Amino acid sequence: MMSSATRDYVGTYSAVSPLDRLGAALARNWWLIGLRGVLGVVFGVIALMMPIATILALVLLFSAYMLVDGAFALYAAIRAAQQREHWGLLVLQGAASIAAGVIAFVWPGITVLAFVLLIAAWSIVSGGVMLAAAFRTDAGRWWLALDGVAGLVFGILMIIAPLIGAIVLTWWLGIFSLVFGVALIVLAWKLRSRFHNRRAATTAMAA
Repeated sequence: MMSSATRDYVGTYSAVSPLDRLGAALARNWWLIGLRGVLGVVFGVIALMMPIATILALVLLFSAYMLVDGAFALYAAIRAAQQREHWGLLVLQGAASIAAGVIAFVWPGITVLAFVLLIAAWSIVSGGVMLAAAFRTDAGRWWLALDGVAGLVFGILMIIAPLIGAIVLTWWLGIFSLVFGVALIVLAWKLRSRFHNRRAATTAMAA
């Protein structure tokens, strides 16, 4: 039979807020969070040490995803046609996804170049907008101008040297992955301590 202390604990646990229950669930699975952190750190180190290999791996991963996505879209189109439903857009989507996947697999360099040029165009447009805004306001004018010039310079440099731009983007991804992974490892360590403390308290109350 359950002791009175255990019943009191169970009643207290059932009355806790959903956020506390979420914290307890995270604490029970602290090792999964730590594993995610370790994988993030490993990926970050690889991205920083071997950026070109990381770029190609990401392109191949994107290619595989597009091929699978296209296959599912075509399958959905076939099912829709059998049920007398609209299927033309599904076929178009599937064909486009498969074409993108094949291009990324056969010509990975073109895929990387297209992505870099897309980021460069976004950077130039964003920089131009911020630079224009700097001349229309007095609030933070110099910071807006600095951000605008930085965006323009970064975009232009990526267009002039797209390979270097791709490597820089990979380094940024690697740094983010490292920081994210370390943060998850620290969180997992704190959750581990909470889990062991909670289990010790449960054992003491049940005794």
